[in-house]
This record gives sequence, structure tokens and C-alpha cells, in this order.
Amino acid sequence: MSKKGKIRIKDIAHLAGVSEGTVDRVLHNRGEVSDASRDAVEKVLRDMDYTPNILARSLASKKQYRFVCLIPAYNSGEYWQNIDDGFDRASEEFAHYNVNISKRYFNQYDPQSFLSVAEEILKDDIPEAVFIAPIFKTETLRFTDHLEKLDVPFSFIDSLVEDAPFVSYYGQRSEQSGYVAAKLLSGTLPPQSKVLIVRTKRKGESFSNQTTNRYLGFSQYLQEHNSTCQLIEVELDDDYASDHIILRRVFKQHPDIRSAITFNSKVFRLAKFLTDIHHQEVLLVGYDLLLENVTFLKQGVISYLIAQRPEKQAYFTVRDMCYQLIFQKEIQRINYVPIDILMKENIDYYVNFRD
Repeated sequence: MSKKGKIRIKDIAHLAGVSEGTVDRVLHNRGEVSDASRDAVEKVLRDMDYTPNILARSLASKKQYRFVCLIPAYNSGEYWQNIDDGFDRASEEFAHYNVNISKRYFNQYDPQSFLSVAEEILKDDIPEAVFIAPIFKTETLRFTDHLEKLDVPFSFIDSLVEDAPFVSYYGQRSEQSGYVAAKLLSGTLPPQSKVLIVRTKRKGESFSNQTTNRYLGFSQYLQEHNSTCQLIEVELDDDYASDHIILRRVFKQHPDIRSAITFNSKVFRLAKFLTDIHHQEVLLVGYDLLLENVTFLKQGVISYLIAQRPEKQAYFTVRDMCYQLIFQKEIQRINYVPIDILMKENIDYYVNFRD
């Protein structure tokens, strides 16, 4: 062994009784290697506890692994593009040990669309694993019941359905992020202030799993702290023209609204509306680092954005599935990402930092 316990190719070759060239071919999946030599090298790696993060970069598996991602369709620049980019990064990094990732998209406002795409996945060759954005809780459980019967492991991303036997979850602790949002909002308002809560309706199921949990956390904080804020709740349709009419009516009835919050990533629409009606003094809280959200944050129209690192969620979800399926390594089941609170004074440092 070299100093500090670093594992060298020559050390592996010596213990396996093969040449350094054979070890190199096994590690990088290049050239012909006999089964006996490959088994010898892989046994040494296991005995050395050659850690998964090293192995994942170097040791190719003979088996082909087909992973399927089931996420909402999106337009360029929207939140789900960040998730998609994270899956692309994972696909490139883990392709060397025969992992292939395909993506299937559904309409995030229509639970039947989710079920239809889920059924198509099961009609194809059964995948080795599935990654799911569980926008619709009931429909997600129907799908995961089928996966469980087929012995197909699955993981959740962005939001969590605790009733299902998932492999891993990466995302915010949704209720806690709503709790934090309420603290940010109510802590700066005088008693009896009017607060506008904007939520987006979906077909069949009123709201998404994620935004429902954020709303519950938000409400919990207000109850625990005996808040005197007056809540004005509005349901929109994700259509700017009709939503604009609804919001104008609300502000005509309540011109003294002091603050507003929406629990999804499209807070920029609310910011645009407040700008159009010259009500930028309203303290506005929303979620996610969409370019349009960041623009309004820098302008001071949005007061706070709560971010959740979606690219990392997708990447780590794939990585952990590889660890479990290919290397039989134990992984942590629930992984809450940081609840990042951003404002115009710190947004540039956050966006420009590269970890």
C-alpha cells in the first residue's frame, strides 16, 4: 500500500495475482479480460472496501441497467428543467457501468396524464428502477403498488409519499419549508395584516403533493404562534390572463394586503401582477431559482425565495440507486436538502458559487 492508505493499481494487481494491465482493463472496462481474472480483481476490491464513489467512476458492471424517470413536462427555464439537467448529469457520469436513463413526461396539472404515462412504462420492458416526481399522491401510490408487485425499486424526488416503500428520497422537508416561509413572512408584519395565499388548482386532485405539504407547514407555524394575520386564499388556474382578472378583483376588495405567498415555483407571475398594478410594496415570498424569479428578487419585488438545489436532488437519487443495486451498499433512505433562504442581498453569491 502507498502512504495514507491510497489504493494503487500495482497493489490490486499483486493481491489478485494478475498484471497491472489486467487491473486497468477491469477498472475501465477496456479490452478482453478472462472471467477468472475479473473475479480475482473484483474480490480484491471488495476485500479492500474499495468505496462506492471510487468504484462508481471506474468499475463497469457487466449487467445492463435501465432506469426510467417520470417527471412533469416543462417549458424552457422552468423548475423541472433543473431536475432534468440533474438526471442528464447522472446519465453521463454513470453510463460507464452500463446504466441507461430514459425520461418520460406527464402533465403536472392532470393526474390522468400521470397514470397514462405510468402505464406506458409498465407496458415496455420492465426497468431496473424508476424515479418518480409524486405530484399526485393517490395516483403515485397506484403506480408504486404495481412496481412493488413487479419487484422494481423506485425513489422519489422533489416531494415525498411516506406510505410507499421507496428506496430513497432527495428533496426538501416540505412542511418545514412552509413553516420557514411563514416565519419569514409573519415576522415582519404588524398585527392584523392581510396575507394573500395563492394556490394553483389541478384536475381531480386540488393541489400538488408538494404544495399541499408546504401549505400545512405554513398553517402550522401560524397556529403555533397565535398569528393574527388575516389570510385571504385564492385558487388560480395557471393561466395568466384569467388569473390576472381574479387577482385584480381580490386587490379591489382588499387594497390593504400587506404580504403574499405562493407555494410553487411560479412566484414570478404574482410578482409581475404586483408590478402591473403598482403594488410592489407587498412583501412577497416564493420558491425556486427560476431566472424570472431571480430577476424580480433583484428588483426587490420578491422579498424572499426559498431554494432547494433540484439538480443535486436528481443526481444523488440516481447515484444512490446505483450504490444499492450494483454495489449492494447501504444508503440513507430520506435525505432532506437544505432550505436555502435567498434575498437580493445574497442571491449573487449563491448563484455564482460553484461547489
